[in-house]
Amino acid sequence: MKVFAAAILAASLYFSVVVLLLLPHSSIHAQEQKITWSNQEKPIADQIDMLRSLPDDVRARTTKNLAMEIRQLPATPNKLNLAGHLAMLSTEGDFGHEMLQEVATTLAAVLREQPIPSMQGQLPQPYIELAQLVTYEHVQVNLDDPQFTAALSKMTVDDERREQADFTLNELNGKTWTLKEQRGKVVVLNFWATWCPPCRKEMPDLEALYQQFKDQGLVILAISDEDAGKVKPFIAERKVTYPILLDPGRKVNELFQIEGIPKTFVYDRNGKLVAQSIDMRTRRQFLEMLAQAGLK
Repeated sequence: MKVFAAAILAASLYFSVVVLLLLPHSSIHAQEQKITWSNQEKPIADQIDMLRSLPDDVRARTTKNLAMEIRQLPATPNKLNLAGHLAMLSTEGDFGHEMLQEVATTLAAVLREQPIPSMQGQLPQPYIELAQLVTYEHVQVNLDDPQFTAALSKMTVDDERREQADFTLNELNGKTWTLKEQRGKVVVLNFWATWCPPCRKEMPDLEALYQQFKDQGLVILAISDEDAGKVKPFIAERKVTYPILLDPGRKVNELFQIEGIPKTFVYDRNGKLVAQSIDMRTRRQFLEMLAQAGLK
């Protein structure tokens, strides 16, 4: 993630928040040596750390309850810390619109209480996180803040650039793929890494969908910024057959402004960007995205 910082006067207040929110897939306790939790906050932080270990239905219910509990906390830096990290984890699957709405409502409420100063025109990550929820998860929030407005505009501009983007990368077996040359096919770009648990979780669904739709013109291009020596045995072990492209210099990741993974883009047969995800998707969610490109 890009680094953001507050003015010197506010730096100490937001230090723990800034550190944590730059690490969307890290443990909320990874920076605990810099955070002093209150008796109210510590149980919430512990539960957030355990979310990935819960069954999906329990995780959805727990996340919704945590969002409401966070809203009741006093206005401290830790409150923004908790709300931001919960938002980052809330999109790792299909947990329902109601849960996402509660999470977004909480993050917006905390940002109203504790607006984050910007530096050198750089948008703080919590505003971007909230704008992503509104834009791609279709929740509604009430936040009259110029930084949030700017974050919403950034979503539009970023997607316009992604629709026009082109690249050429090599597959693990050496075959060259160019995005614009896939016109006439439905293209799924999936940014992932071997170390990413949500990426690993969605791979079987992507493989199943590839087998289901490849004869109807579906192309899945999965892009990793790791080297071949790490990626090749990982893919062989999991028997993934869709193309795995290597981007070790991160030029394509930067072109698409990938700041957190997994992230998926779907282009229709005319090259129009018709759907995207900001995190892990389930088979049902992928099917909904493919339907927007005409595959059913």
